[in-house]
Amino acid sequence: MTGPARTDEGAPRAPGKTFAVVLATITMIGPLAIHFFLPVMPQVKAAFNVSGALAQVTFSITLATMAFMTLVYGALSDRYGRRPVLLSGLALFVCGSVLAAVASSIELLIAARLVQAAGAGCGVAMARAIARDAYGPDRLVTVIAYLTMAYTLGPMLAPPLGGVLGDHVGWRGVFWTAAVTGTAIAIGAVLVLRETHRDRLVRASLASIPDDFLRLFARLRFAAFVCQSGFSSGTFFTLAAGSTFLMQDYLGRSPSEYGLYFLLFPFGYCLGNFISTRLGGRVAIELMVMVGSVFIVASVIGQAGFLLAGIITPLVIFVPGFFLSVAQGIALPNAQAGAIRVVPELSGTAAGIGVFMQMICGAGFSQLYGLFADGTPWPMIAAMSLAATLTMIAGIAAWSTRPR
Repeated sequence: MTGPARTDEGAPRAPGKTFAVVLATITMIGPLAIHFFLPVMPQVKAAFNVSGALAQVTFSITLATMAFMTLVYGALSDRYGRRPVLLSGLALFVCGSVLAAVASSIELLIAARLVQAAGAGCGVAMARAIARDAYGPDRLVTVIAYLTMAYTLGPMLAPPLGGVLGDHVGWRGVFWTAAVTGTAIAIGAVLVLRETHRDRLVRASLASIPDDFLRLFARLRFAAFVCQSGFSSGTFFTLAAGSTFLMQDYLGRSPSEYGLYFLLFPFGYCLGNFISTRLGGRVAIELMVMVGSVFIVASVIGQAGFLLAGIITPLVIFVPGFFLSVAQGIALPNAQAGAIRVVPELSGTAAGIGVFMQMICGAGFSQLYGLFADGTPWPMIAAMSLAATLTMIAGIAAWSTRPR
């Protein structure tokens, strides 16, 4: 096994390329649980002959469970070490994937998805924690950028591959592939990643977590930033969930075609993230968050106008979604950075809450769409409009807290 070597003075020495590659693959666990499944949701609905709302639970429960587990994994790893917590999460992911592949009822599939999601929650949270330990603060920004790039590949590759598997081997093949991939990632982690957290907590510190949460949410600036990132994610995940049913049930297109169109979303996010990176440090984060919020609302209004006019084509679904993703890529990194800076000594807790808000809002709004899904674009338009409106309100609140 390899890990972060130490110099004679005890400072961490940069790990090798193999360590970095394995760390990057860990971030792929989340997309395997979320985006890999999107193209085959209509197949699951048909296979078990259930309503759209119940089928939607198999997606939204993943986001909700991952959201809560993101908060848990960081705290556990501070006490018990990164390696055992990470390996436990990977084991849960593999077990959940296998159980989903053999599920004989929608209830068992939902339970299996819960287990899979509980494991997937370890991905980004543990990768960032291990990166912080192994590379030190001086190299952390570069490493986080690298991990973010690797993570973005997941949403780019997972839907097209999931669509191809859905067309040729059915929805169960998606879960078998996830199980095999998760096993390979776990083996790499066992062989390559040593324990990186040397200074573990020796006291029961979890009792202070609620006080830390209250301290953060007492600041309007923090609440505005994390709510903006949460509501903007809710807008995107509603579109991601609704688009698969519109494409396949309403337009009669195949899962693989949906997967190819879906590529516009991560490409858009990458473009927005690139713009954010180029302007970072030169443009105020409040302005970037505000601009992103405005473009999210504009994208939703533009798409709704076409859909309400009866113009329903793949381009009408995905081109506005591309611009929405660009806007999210502009706003999200700045909102996260703003939230982390509010109370510097609670930056780790703030980062965890930020990820939690993204996932829990994504789960809530996509399930809201599922409750009213009727095979038409109307429920998706309504849910996205609500989420986009709240995104704008949070963006305005963040703008109001800018330094005078």
